Amino acid sequence: MYKRILVATDGSTLSKKAVTSAIALASRHDADLVALTVVPRYPKSYFDGAMSFSPEDIARVEKQWADKAQDMLDAVATRAVASGVQLKTAIANSDLVAESIVAAAKKHKCDLIVMASHGRKGIKRLLLGSETQHVLTHSTLPVLVLR
Repeated sequence: MYKRILVATDGSTLSKKAVTSAIALASRHDADLVALTVVPRYPKSYFDGAMSFSPEDIARVEKQWADKAQDMLDAVATRAVASGVQLKTAIANSDLVAESIVAAAKKHKCDLIVMASHGRKGIKRLLLGSETQHVLTHSTLPVLVLR
């Protein structure tokens, strides 16, 4: 049914469950898996009165974030390989998480996106937004949302 599945992960407990489900689904359908994490860019502008950081400090922080993302994807790769699933990992550097997920799914020619939803409601959803909702409304691919 599925040939290539994209799973989006941020390392949270819920996204780890999505990874587990995506690996099982890929194994069941003999599909390839693409594991994606989106790493934000360090803010370059600052508000009045806030501290500004040197380009070297910003580069150091961004490298720490990228290293952490790679470690997270390496852990996913270990689990996928143990389950006999072919896996490709990808890191997107962007502040636009949902757009990055949809673009990666298109780029890697996936036929399903698997991701978790934190289930925020009310004011928290309004303030924090819903990346899952954004993916659901902007993707032309099926999206499996796990909670």
